Amino acid sequence: MNNFPKQELIIDAILNGVVAAKNNFLFWTNNRLSLSFGPHKIVTIHIAQEIAKIKEDTPEIFINATVSDILRCSLPKRDQFLEFMNHRDLKEGTFSITLDERLEHANDNDSISRVIISVVNNVINSKAEYLDEIERICKMINRDDEYKNSTLDYGIFTFYSDISSEARKKLDKRIPEIINNFDKVVAKYDNLKSSFKGGEINKTQSKGEWSIGCYIIEPFYK
Repeated sequence: MNNFPKQELIIDAILNGVVAAKNNFLFWTNNRLSLSFGPHKIVTIHIAQEIAKIKEDTPEIFINATVSDILRCSLPKRDQFLEFMNHRDLKEGTFSITLDERLEHANDNDSISRVIISVVNNVINSKAEYLDEIERICKMINRDDEYKNSTLDYGIFTFYSDISSEARKKLDKRIPEIINNFDKVVAKYDNLKSSFKGGEINKTQSKGEWSIGCYIIEPFYK
């Protein structure tokens, strides 16, 4: 399956999208509010816009697709999704962005999902809800003896962080702790690996800090 952009192009688009969201939200609020005060959806829309700019093998982009719909479009048998959800203890819910192969559709039931993306704003520590989201991505992506085949290549937990100049613990301490705790979740799955892109720490005009990260989870084999 090569009808899809390379991972690095998608990661670059995500990072660029978050930067665009940060800059636009700051302008919209007349430099009074940082992006961490805005809703997740602002970041999600900007990321989707940047991914849509990928010129070669541009993916189809869906916002807030449900777990069941994603599984229908990624498992070998489309009616297998309920069995899969029960087996993996997955509840119905949505992912911020889903990327599908762009193709000529013969009907409404032939989509092919390739990437799931969770977008979270204002991540400055390892909240239980973030660890739960990493676990949920793992359950969607993991390969085991019963479910070896899936078109999902990887999942991404994308986050934006900013702190004020008064914060005692700076981002250079916070982000490694967050990634370390994410790694502990992924380590429970024998067939998964993780990597981290981004994480550069930037200064704000008020001497605070901001950063963007993409935590990528993928199988050892595809």
